[in-house]
Amino acid sequence: MGTETIEQLVQGGKATAAPPLGPALGPMGVNIGEVIAKINEKTASFNGMQVPVSIIVDTDTKAFEIEVGTPPASALIKSEAKISKGSSSSASDKVADLKIEQTIKIAKMKESGLLGKTLKEKVKEIIGTCVSMGVMVEGVDAKDAIALVNEGKFDQEIKDEKTELSAEELKEQEAERQKLQAEIKERHAEFEARVKAIVAEMPGQTASEIKKRMQEEEIPEEIFKEFLPKEEAAAEGAEGAKEGEAPKEEEKK
Repeated sequence: MGTETIEQLVQGGKATAAPPLGPALGPMGVNIGEVIAKINEKTASFNGMQVPVSIIVDTDTKAFEIEVGTPPASALIKSEAKISKGSSSSASDKVADLKIEQTIKIAKMKESGLLGKTLKEKVKEIIGTCVSMGVMVEGVDAKDAIALVNEGKFDQEIKDEKTELSAEELKEQEAERQKLQAEIKERHAEFEARVKAIVAEMPGQTASEIKKRMQEEEIPEEIFKEFLPKEEAAAEGAEGAKEGEAPKEEEKK
């Protein structure tokens, strides 16, 4: 008995027979509809996330098994935090605030894919991912949250493997997310106003000179880059074609 394995990324609970999954299954001789239905059943809890799946097919009987991996930790964090993406300036812009229970939940979901030997170590790995995404944990910077874990502040929650939040906690979390998003919008508007003022103060200056000034004032590059003047790359070439200068004749072969 031989087997063949197809590995694909599918959208949790919403796999279809469209490419790339359908064409990959076609030559295997399996009932594609049944395979898709089983994948969607097994990945329903990862709704909206990209999930790795393995379809193992018996080449003789056409029987199949579905093995489901877990999405990347960053995708699980975004799902729990109800955000579409992490922060582009994680040091200054915090986009959401997770509860320790949510980091425990993610650590348990990713358990086999994490390096830590204990749940506490795995929770710290998940919080470490929050650092680069600009996601806070328990109202503090994720780096500070790791220190709190080390101090034992959340030992009881981790020991109890607590993963659920009350309706009130979820409501508070959503209010905090909206507050953080509003603060980011206000801060970016202030940055943009300052950027425009700097550009107005530096007429005729090169983009690199203006960029240096922006960096000195600690303005994030993703905010000021669109306001930089376009460098005239052809300036030197235009200078070479001086008025009245005849073009050089082609060398005779």
